[in-house]
Amino acid sequence: MQDGFQRKITYLRVSLTDLCNLRCRYCMPECGVEKFDHDRVLRFEEVEEIVRMAVELGVRKVRLTGGEPLVRRGLPALCAALNAIPGLEELTLTTNAVLLEEQAQALKDAGVRRVNISLDTLNPDKFRDMTRGGDLDRVLRGIAAARAVGMTPIKLNTVLIGGFNDDEIPALVELTRDRDLEVRFIELMPLGPGAAFPPSAFLPCTTVLERVPELREIGSSGVARLYRLPDGRGKVGLITPVSHDFCAECDRLRLTSDGKLKPCLHSDREIPLRGLHGEALRQTFLQAVALKPERHEELEPGRVSAGGRPMNRIGG
Repeated sequence: MQDGFQRKITYLRVSLTDLCNLRCRYCMPECGVEKFDHDRVLRFEEVEEIVRMAVELGVRKVRLTGGEPLVRRGLPALCAALNAIPGLEELTLTTNAVLLEEQAQALKDAGVRRVNISLDTLNPDKFRDMTRGGDLDRVLRGIAAARAVGMTPIKLNTVLIGGFNDDEIPALVELTRDRDLEVRFIELMPLGPGAAFPPSAFLPCTTVLERVPELREIGSSGVARLYRLPDGRGKVGLITPVSHDFCAECDRLRLTSDGKLKPCLHSDREIPLRGLHGEALRQTFLQAVALKPERHEELEPGRVSAGGRPMNRIGG
């Protein structure tokens, strides 16, 4: 598939649920979370059918997201079914890792090659506060379990938040010195509850380079610019949706857990796929690709993204 701006679309992010076992302050409110009715969420058979069509049309990488995908029962069976689709080259997953220790081996056996794990702080108290009750030790055990079964290299996603974790930048970068990890700093986006954060919370990723000036650029991967410590084994990635527009390299679509295809994260345009089959599904997919905008709107503190949903309802 190729959109109207000659970008080849090869990557589909599939949200399996809007539910999560954490309540990160920039993603979800503490209470009063509006949940999708059970019947509104795509069944695994529907997910498989949509992914199969996407692969037929040229998608080569699928990432399963949420919410928190590990809260869906029977997830390894879905992963095995997706991994068996001819032409799919990579099946990955994004998780908060709270349940990963128990599921890592089953997911690896089902074909999940790598995991991205959300980790915004190395401080247990700060972690508990930002996630509203999360246990950092469970996350660290999940990371260790993923490494032990060979789901590597592991990428750790750190949302950069001024006044919360910017003092931990050197310690987070240090994780890459002797480990095959990629620590990816992602700028806080004014999306969902994150839009209510004060302007001081929105730091550009250049802050990482200022705090760790010995980092050396080594290239790029997708939307991330990559760096490495002079003697580092792993990598540091900088993802800059606010301070820098990387839309020219965007190769992805997003499927929400209620069956809507989003050509752009920061647009409220959504194309319903549920209930479509065969040629109707194919043509709707192609129409969605044709609607992919050249770039998203400017993102800035105090101006809410036009994404139309909080992140747990889009898919991380």
